Amino acid sequence: MQYFIQQLINGLTLGSIYGLIAIGYTMVYGIIGMINFAHGDIFMVGAFAALVVFLILGAMFYSVPVVLALLIMMIVAMLLTSLYNWTIEKVAYRPLRG
Repeated sequence: MQYFIQQLINGLTLGSIYGLIAIGYTMVYGIIGMINFAHGDIFMVGAFAALVVFLILGAMFYSVPVVLALLIMMIVAMLLTSLYNWTIEKVAYRPLRG
């Protein structure tokens, strides 16, 4: 029974992530009318940025509360992916739209 519950939680978590990615694709396509095939790459940049921040916080400060570490990770990931997406917009999409 414990294995079933763990797999249920894993499935719900993974399904939620896939749902967020699908909503992101839908919103981008609906707003600019072009599909963004770099969408997954942007997600991975954010995930790796959060991982790097987590590793740095763990290596430098052992007494950082988990909630504070998660908040810092989210802020850094959002800032980095926003900058990355803004760069893609300026370099790729703006010239395509004219």
